[in-house]
Amino acid sequence: MRPPKKEHPKEKSKLHPRNKNRERYNFSQLIGSCPELAPFVKLNIYLDESIDFADPDAVKTLNKALLQHHYGISQWDIPEGYLCPPIPGRADYIHHIADFLCRNNYGKIPTGQNIKCLDIGVGSSCIYPIIGTKEYGWSFIGSDIDPVAVESANRIISSNPELQGKIECKLQTNPKDFFYGIIRKDELIDLSICNPPFHASAKEALAGTLRKIHNLNPEKDNGISLNFGGQNHELWCDGGEEKFVRNMIIQSKKFATSCFCFSTLISKESTLKSVYHALEQAEAFGFETIPMGQGNKISRIVVWTFLSTEEQNNWKNTRWKVV
Repeated sequence: MRPPKKEHPKEKSKLHPRNKNRERYNFSQLIGSCPELAPFVKLNIYLDESIDFADPDAVKTLNKALLQHHYGISQWDIPEGYLCPPIPGRADYIHHIADFLCRNNYGKIPTGQNIKCLDIGVGSSCIYPIIGTKEYGWSFIGSDIDPVAVESANRIISSNPELQGKIECKLQTNPKDFFYGIIRKDELIDLSICNPPFHASAKEALAGTLRKIHNLNPEKDNGISLNFGGQNHELWCDGGEEKFVRNMIIQSKKFATSCFCFSTLISKESTLKSVYHALEQAEAFGFETIPMGQGNKISRIVVWTFLSTEEQNNWKNTRWKVV
């Protein structure tokens, strides 16, 4: 006997109000925008249209459909085995950080190509720059230590004329550097964003991937699921997100006057204490934690700046120019 059909809220209330993915997926509309999604859409046990979220091909094709339907991106793909990002959560980061800029810009979100963002670890999907460019007209520099990821991101840019001239992706040749080798001398960046590697070891990352697959589909074969989770550098680094972010904070101080504000996603609440301590040690002028929620997952963005109030006012009055 099938379980009774579930009653679902019309909107995912935890997502940002401007997130285009707040409503439940309308698969008829998505298939209209991306017909190749059709074979992956089935009725689940509750008789709702859905896809198998443990199938990497289905998830990638859903992403293609969402990017085409909501953002007008007609050509998008990633290499096999690379991380396929959940678009609603990525969009939330962009919208929440836009609100932060709004609060620091006389109640108006700074928009347009003059607003330059740095995405540290842009990945093969180029997802943050795509959303930031399409939603707010910002320009982006994307950096990554993986040449395959940079090549993939640049291929997405060159395949979509509306992204050309707005996003530039660069290879970071020193894996220990965050800003050196990417930000040019005398270049000004309004905002840096980052989604750090979550896990502290390959073993921990593998366990997390298998747990995720099992939760999505307990019957899924583990041999198939290994391609679902992404490349090693996307998932883990020595010391996990805590050490990664602490090192980023230390290096950010050397670019204190080059960037209006720095930010990073923090997945583990337990990481915050260490991050706050690192910011105090680095003598950040101010920092803020922005809560985010998608479904049952809670995360947060930490934003910091080294600019004094006077320096911040000068920056926004000359670069952001509220009309």
